[in-house]
Amino acid sequence: MFEQSLKNIDDILHQDSGCATELDYIEQTSWILFLKYLDDLEKDRETSAKLAGKKYEYIIDPQYRWEKWAMPKNKDGKIDHNTALSGDDLKDFVNGKLFPYLKKFRADASSPDTIEYKIGEIFSELKNRIESGHRLREILEIVDALHFRTDAEKHELSHLYESKIAKMGNAGRNGGEYYTPRPLIRTIVKIVAPKIGEKIYDGACGSAGFLVEAFDYLKSENKDRSTKNDEILQKKTFYGKEIKSLAYIIGTMNMILHGIEAPNITHTNTLAQNINDIQEKDRFDVILANPPFGAGIGREIQQNFPIKTGETAFLFLQHFIKILKAGGRAGIVIKNTFLSNTDNASVSLRKLLLENCNLHTILDLPGGAFQGAGVKTIVLFFEKGKPTKNVWYYQLSLDRNLGKGNPLNENDLAEFVKLQKTKADSENSWSLDVSKIDQNTFDLSVKNPNKKEENVLREPKEILEEMEEIDEENKIIFKKIKNLVHD
Repeated sequence: MFEQSLKNIDDILHQDSGCATELDYIEQTSWILFLKYLDDLEKDRETSAKLAGKKYEYIIDPQYRWEKWAMPKNKDGKIDHNTALSGDDLKDFVNGKLFPYLKKFRADASSPDTIEYKIGEIFSELKNRIESGHRLREILEIVDALHFRTDAEKHELSHLYESKIAKMGNAGRNGGEYYTPRPLIRTIVKIVAPKIGEKIYDGACGSAGFLVEAFDYLKSENKDRSTKNDEILQKKTFYGKEIKSLAYIIGTMNMILHGIEAPNITHTNTLAQNINDIQEKDRFDVILANPPFGAGIGREIQQNFPIKTGETAFLFLQHFIKILKAGGRAGIVIKNTFLSNTDNASVSLRKLLLENCNLHTILDLPGGAFQGAGVKTIVLFFEKGKPTKNVWYYQLSLDRNLGKGNPLNENDLAEFVKLQKTKADSENSWSLDVSKIDQNTFDLSVKNPNKKEENVLREPKEILEEMEEIDEENKIIFKKIKNLVHD
């Protein structure tokens, strides 16, 4: 039922002039789902308060509650069409009264880790893009039938929401920046193996995939669901930062649907912080991240880092090394060119990593692991506090080409997880004595000594799909250039 409901919402948004892309669909679905979730949460809290003989103070004022503006009902539980807003009346209420009211919560909240603050921040970062109040009415009636009351309902909705994020990511272009393949994330989490009581951080959290997978991992690994452990998981375990408004909203909503009521995600530019200002109290036990790739970071931001570079991911890596506790563990996705680039920044950064951390494992991923990314990637696994002596490499070699119809799955990574425990040599894995590498360049290139080189011919279908993606990207670039020229 939930799956068909979300599909119906997409179909309605597709017809609306204010929504043009998958990104718009998920953004607009998110704020409506959030308000329905909030209504269910308040009703559950009221019920719990009554059972305890207490009075519950609602967060939302009566005129702005779901049952008042979104879905007023008769005594028989059916929508009261005489009082339900629709058309321009509904649109004017949402844009002119509801959103301004909800924005004020950020300023009035007692602290950033409250649900009140999240309400204010979310509605400060987005606007209603649905042009037709009649279509908005249709969507509200669909969402009203969705419930967040039981664990089973929350699980199903979280699964469907993840599917929407994946669909957005697989569309390529800028959608990919919000989505890291979940089989890869689950594998990284298994290797890093976070524990209850440890603080877990992603400074470029996007749709919060690493944080929600770490949450699911900790729940499955810890059968002791005590009140104390639940509170630790809810409030003192997961921390994220995200610069982009839409990604912040999606990440927050994703964590809420997975069961974190007031996610510790901050809408901020992580790289704007001078890493020399990071103190011991700011540090984390575990870092899981896939920072954005790409050049173009200005000099002002670069001044916050000892190793100056315009490459975004290299600045993030410096930030992660600095903010990790001594003895802390990390699993970080980065471009494979990090291992061999000869520019001063790359050499200096490899030297910094090897001297300050034990880079014990490098996972080399095949092309196509990230849909629409267009670059080969690796995963760095390291522990802070002691220098690297040996690096264990695993080169993921598959008997098929990865693509939209052939994504990465957890079975693909099963051998890596098994061999990594003992750092065993195999056809796909080997160890490197760091004392034997060039001490001037610190080149860590992936050169598998155990496998014969083979020329793998690409399938014509894969080549055509890639050409289509490039054509689509070129169209978007030309459109932006035209808009700039006209402006």
